[in-house]
Amino acid sequence: METESEPYVRLASLRQLHQVMADMNTARSLADTLQTVADGVVNALGYEMACVNLVRPDGDLVVAALSGNSAAEALITGRVGSRDAWLRRLNMGEQWGDLVFIPHTEGWVLDDDDVPQWYTDGPAPRFEDEWHPSDRLFAPMYTPGVQGGSSGELLGVISVDRPRNGRRPGAWGREALQMYAFQAAIAISNARLRANMQRALVRLEREQQALRASEESFRQAFEYAPSGMAIAEMGGDQHGRILRTNDALCRLLGRPASAMRRYSFSDLVHPEDIGTLLRTSAEGGRAELRLGRRDGSYVWVSLRNSVVADAADGPRFLLTHVEEIEERKRRELQLAHRASHDSLTGLPNSAELRSRLSARLCRRQAHAGELESLDAAYGHPAFDAPTAHGFDFAPGAEAYDTFDHHVHTVAPEDGHDDGAKGLAVLFCDLDGFKSINDRFGHNAGDAVLIEVARRLSRGVRDGDTVARLGGDEFVILADGLGKADAQDLAVRLRNEIIQPIRAEGRAVRVGASFGIGWAHCGMTADEVLKSADERMYVEKRSRPKQHRRAG
Repeated sequence: METESEPYVRLASLRQLHQVMADMNTARSLADTLQTVADGVVNALGYEMACVNLVRPDGDLVVAALSGNSAAEALITGRVGSRDAWLRRLNMGEQWGDLVFIPHTEGWVLDDDDVPQWYTDGPAPRFEDEWHPSDRLFAPMYTPGVQGGSSGELLGVISVDRPRNGRRPGAWGREALQMYAFQAAIAISNARLRANMQRALVRLEREQQALRASEESFRQAFEYAPSGMAIAEMGGDQHGRILRTNDALCRLLGRPASAMRRYSFSDLVHPEDIGTLLRTSAEGGRAELRLGRRDGSYVWVSLRNSVVADAADGPRFLLTHVEEIEERKRRELQLAHRASHDSLTGLPNSAELRSRLSARLCRRQAHAGELESLDAAYGHPAFDAPTAHGFDFAPGAEAYDTFDHHVHTVAPEDGHDDGAKGLAVLFCDLDGFKSINDRFGHNAGDAVLIEVARRLSRGVRDGDTVARLGGDEFVILADGLGKADAQDLAVRLRNEIIQPIRAEGRAVRVGASFGIGWAHCGMTADEVLKSADERMYVEKRSRPKQHRRAG
């Protein structure tokens, strides 16, 4: 009778199997899918109890769903079995295709492992294919696209207990359970994918909300920042072009936002500061420079860059913070000027004089054709500062050997005037100054020094240096002069100095003695000054005393 009715049983089971597979693939969530898988084994395949064990990210398996026994469901759902214990089960017993059957004669060895289990009671089998309460049947589920345990990734295991007919499943029952496990794996994978997509969508929406909030916060911070802010292009043909500015920057530079978009910072920076701007790193770069206002004036600012990155294309924009430092810079420049200039006359002081002179002198003497050896001169501290070559050189470079940014200084030869030009160092000492201090006081002496400084500065060219060495001693650095030029300059300056000077309501006179020295590479600044000083004393002693005094 059973054999005759088997085809009809298969057809009914096939209808039920089709329905539960449809239910598996239409479940709303992963949890619903897992429960539908367990229910389908009971409802469609005719087992009294079914359990779905799902592989966790750490590799162990958790009881994710159970159907057919509420007491068992409450006891073991959510419990975890180790992967090693499960692999031991799947590698023993009888292989029914992809299924694993462990008869009660062998299953006793599994009683003490850590896999969650439900024990049922029942009588001993009366015939060969009768199901024993301790029999175990497992249907492994593997990742979609691969059916077979040897090459697929284990997704989970369906374990079943006691078919309703009380017999071990035959060929049809085994095939149905194996096919069901394969389809269940697909449904579970799809449910996981949907769940991951839903989580990703939720996360994306949250990120978009956070991004919108962040963009609004950035806009508020940008627009209403008390100091200047700008966004500029980074890379491409429009690199550095200003895209957006806030009100503070527009007010600082006196330019409307529409006009600012026509410029880059290189268009606005002071010509002397363009090198500073170009050396400023885009990533976290800082610089202090001058930016041009609409009225043609310049304002000192502190400029700080940071990169606004695009996740897809990399760095895209440059965010520049601009803070006015006019007052601080003015104080710094005043302090620097005081440190390098004489407080009475305003002329460069002794330290500044030596710095400017040292900047022109390399430590090794060299001549034309020895330019390679002059590279060593850049190791001298005089070349460390960026302003070491900041002189405005006069014509006459034919007397120097030029290498890189340094003009090799060569002095005209002693004994004859061959037309060569060099860096003349005129050492000036006032004659009769002490008597003015003694007779009329230091205020009169200070007035004389101030006027002498003014006359010396007026009598030299732009680019020449007039410095006060100390007391009544002055030094002039005049570049590009021949011997006759230097002597003429000394005469002209002496004639200027000896003119009457108004001091403390009376006219006084001082004389001046000049010594002309020549700077050339290979000398130190002190050696050059000493040479000019000695020549000055030679000149002073060579003149009659009455010609040296003026009062």
